Amino acid sequence: MTSPPLAWTRRCGVALDGGGDNSGPPRSSTSERVSSSTSSKAESAQGPIDWLAHQPQEWRDRVEWATLDLSGPYRKVFDVMLPDATQVADPFHLIRLANTKLDECRRRVQNETLGHRGRKDDPLYRARRLLTTAHERLDERGDAKLRGLLRAGDPRGEVQMTWHAKETIRSVYDITDPVLAAEFVAQLAGDLQDDAMPEEVRSLGRTIRRWQDHIVAWHHARVSNGPTEAVNNLGKRIKRVAFGITNFRNYRIRALLYAGKPNWDLLATITPRSNAERRISPAACSLRQNMAPAHQPRRVELGNAVGRTLSRLTSTR
Repeated sequence: MTSPPLAWTRRCGVALDGGGDNSGPPRSSTSERVSSSTSSKAESAQGPIDWLAHQPQEWRDRVEWATLDLSGPYRKVFDVMLPDATQVADPFHLIRLANTKLDECRRRVQNETLGHRGRKDDPLYRARRLLTTAHERLDERGDAKLRGLLRAGDPRGEVQMTWHAKETIRSVYDITDPVLAAEFVAQLAGDLQDDAMPEEVRSLGRTIRRWQDHIVAWHHARVSNGPTEAVNNLGKRIKRVAFGITNFRNYRIRALLYAGKPNWDLLATITPRSNAERRISPAACSLRQNMAPAHQPRRVELGNAVGRTLSRLTSTR
């Protein structure tokens, strides 16, 4: 596996691969915005730690910002391997956690008030999409509908309080002054843990308290895990379409082709591998030639040529 170019390295991020067969070493890539990413088979620290351990010390020393979701194992990765980098909690994951707690509160209140899961005519079930939509994206009709459904299905106001908590957390990223942001986040973490708040909001407050420094660090760094998540999502899409890939080399070639930036000008300079290198017997190769029409290109040779081209491309960049 090749290391990311030294000149590109200023920010490092980790992302979870979501499971499935993931044979081969942890995947790595770089983007034009100098983001280095790793993904592992499970949400554990060992995979990314091993990958970072194989990178040059000079490369690791140049990393200034380390972006991550709200994950203890990934925090351990940076604590161990990049102790001098400033860790930044990814804004998307914090807001997603707030939306998750809001949905948990809605479902709990639904069961407590009506005694069953949401049905299409239940007020809170009808409000589920409106609740997780950013408030500024709701027009007057949508806002009025949301408030009416909350009045009808939320007698104790718990869902509404959780909704307000979610919107307040979103407003953290509207603050431009890092000092003011630090004061705001500290005050918010305390307010959300008030005994009058629903249990989901108190849990959210405790999480913000634990990750307070990481959340505020975003106002200094202004970086996110977006490039890392994009690469991770691309790999999962390739695996899903292929119904699972066990050969890491083929997996890598498919991902690079899907990304869409191979240098096809180098294709003519590549010499296909021999039958022995491809581990194909002469008899099988002869049978394949006899079965294929003469006017069709030999797919095996073309596939190997593309693979060698992509390998040369990634090793020289």
